[in-house]
Amino acid sequence: MLKDEFNRVYSKFKLHFYQKVFEKWQDREASLTTVETFCMEIIYAANEPTVNEFAKIANLSSPNAAYKVNNLMKKGYLEKIQSTEDKREYHLRVTQKYLDYYNISYQYLDTVLTRLEDRFTPEELDVVKRVLKVMDEELMPEIPI
Repeated sequence: MLKDEFNRVYSKFKLHFYQKVFEKWQDREASLTTVETFCMEIIYAANEPTVNEFAKIANLSSPNAAYKVNNLMKKGYLEKIQSTEDKREYHLRVTQKYLDYYNISYQYLDTVLTRLEDRFTPEELDVVKRVLKVMDEELMPEIPI
């Protein structure tokens, strides 16, 4: 079934990410908690949200979101950037420290996509792209990014 196949692929990406994270943690103490990791993934996916936008996406209260943001800034994973349009507003930007951490999963994505391109014809890849685009733009309206 389609559901089973999609779930297997999604699970393999997650498992690979966790394997690599734990591999890095063997030699040193983890610097991000699980919840902080989820917060960072939300902030990165939301593409420089404000604290209020992050709170809304994560279903957190504004004070709780601000607390999490401050902790992540102290750890060096986030910075606040003043808006060029509205000087009262600040956006959350991930730092290079987080990007180095995040690239653990993206390196594997690149590997799998290269294998996909080697395995399928351009026409077949166009179908995959079309399906992913429809999923992103039409079938997942609950996710506001």
